[in-house]
Amino acid sequence: MIQSANPKNYPDHSPLIRKDLLSLEHFRDRLSHIDSLPQLLILGVLSGLAAGLIILAFRLAVEIPLSLYLPDGNPENFEGLSTPVRIALPIAGSLLLCLLLWRLAPRRRSVGIVHVLERLRYHQGHLPAINILIQFAAASIALLSGQSAGREGPAVHLGAGSSSLVGQWMRVPNNSMRLLVACGTAAGISAAFSTPLAGVVFAMEVVLLEYTVLGFTPIIVSAVTANLVVSASLGTQTLLNVPPLSIGDLREIPMVMLLGLLIGLLAGGFNRLMLGTVALQPRVPLYIRLLLAGVLTGAVAYAFPQVMGVGYDTLQATLLGQQELLWLAGLLLAKWLLTPVVLGLGIPAGLIGPTFVIGALAGALLGSLGLLLSPDSLSHSGLYAMIGMGAMMGAVLNAPLAALIALLELTGNPHIILPGMLAIVISNLTVRAFFRLPSIFQSLLQAQGLDYRQEPLAQVLSRAAVGSLMERDFLRASVTESSHRAKVLAQQDASWVLLSDGAPRALLPRADLTLWLEQQEDEPPEVNLLNIPAHRRDPVTVSFRATLQEAADCMRQHETDILCVSSNRGQIIGLLTRAQLEAYYLRKQAL
Repeated sequence: MIQSANPKNYPDHSPLIRKDLLSLEHFRDRLSHIDSLPQLLILGVLSGLAAGLIILAFRLAVEIPLSLYLPDGNPENFEGLSTPVRIALPIAGSLLLCLLLWRLAPRRRSVGIVHVLERLRYHQGHLPAINILIQFAAASIALLSGQSAGREGPAVHLGAGSSSLVGQWMRVPNNSMRLLVACGTAAGISAAFSTPLAGVVFAMEVVLLEYTVLGFTPIIVSAVTANLVVSASLGTQTLLNVPPLSIGDLREIPMVMLLGLLIGLLAGGFNRLMLGTVALQPRVPLYIRLLLAGVLTGAVAYAFPQVMGVGYDTLQATLLGQQELLWLAGLLLAKWLLTPVVLGLGIPAGLIGPTFVIGALAGALLGSLGLLLSPDSLSHSGLYAMIGMGAMMGAVLNAPLAALIALLELTGNPHIILPGMLAIVISNLTVRAFFRLPSIFQSLLQAQGLDYRQEPLAQVLSRAAVGSLMERDFLRASVTESSHRAKVLAQQDASWVLLSDGAPRALLPRADLTLWLEQQEDEPPEVNLLNIPAHRRDPVTVSFRATLQEAADCMRQHETDILCVSSNRGQIIGLLTRAQLEAYYLRKQAL
């Protein structure tokens, strides 16, 4: 509580803020603390509802038109289109994307998972609404026109963006905004794939880059809520229907290890190819890049129409072992070369779905070769296709646990865990050791001159907001006060006096005021508190919604050791010192 030093005959300079337990103000105040689990659960539900609804709208916007104009009403059946249509469709989509994007500023065209990570790292998770709308429209055009891309990247942006808008509307502290973005990410993956657990792990492993017990609960709630929203609207859908395959005996382990190495090489090449294409963006106009992507997709689709779209129908057939050897090799090469190039050229869609297809094709190819050479020693080629799709996702994203969980949820096959773990670890190790590459998303951020990594100190300080640590016990005074008023101030317990004359002017240590008064032989009628000798501080203001890390950055920027904390209404409601930040960090490290 702010302490007032005014006797009854002095006006009160310290407005008391009443916080009803059911008020939004109290809700925000609790969220600033690291242990606000009930409030975080409410945010998790709201995030899941918002993300689930926007992902539902996105899926309907894509699946309904595809079901109407693709043969047999199959939203994946681009192969059934005539050759001229297959060639023209991606080019037409590129032209529409040019019309949508060419007048927009580069910051408005920024979409996808990389945009989410950049806003989370440098803008406290505040995602602009205009970018969310652009992502919805642009990704819909890309997927409807058969570009070789997936819907999962847009789903993450849409889910995280809708959750961020909920937080911005409620004006929650920035430490909660981080968690809201993670909740929306998990909800987006859950609603797009029907894989809630993989969504949770993806949010922790790729977005937050940390696992916390407190963070898991609201993210789980958000993922489940979004999945329920989509399931209640579209029904319970299974993305893949595969038999419960398993390795025959341990003699297949070397083949699984070889598959992990092969997938690692493919993933490293995929990332390098995409990064090399992205490097061309500043030198090539947007409309040329988008048109080139459409032309390349149409040209490749002439020979391999299966490269169009995400390719879940191709993935399903590959897992069932229904493909010929030469066809597998040709389609693998086409999809592996085309996807990173069109995405690097600027097609605003995702890469997770295509990595599943590429990994499955590579696994099926290796399994088929093994069966051809030794028919009695290997299991079904579909088993290696399953392992390959998880290994490819894990290696490209540098998210081994998320890939393993996604593999388990998509196939419903517990027998896949042991070989899947082995292949995923080897593929990740290959990308990190041979190619020296982190996650494709972090690599793309680094290509822009940005760094998503956080030091341990920054991670700890980002989990709580200024409002949870600020000192509310301080004094207020005018710049000029009577001697009696100055003596009353000096007798209080608070450490600091905020001096103002309509606006904050300085922070005065109460101990310095006390020392000055004790040294005075004659009592002046009035005291100008800006003129007495004291170690005053300039009043540097930080919002109570800011994280402790933002407060530390503000102190460093302004070369001060104390900040004034302002409310949403601009009132000074507390103080925060460097000593408090250091004590907080040491206390958390000791736990």
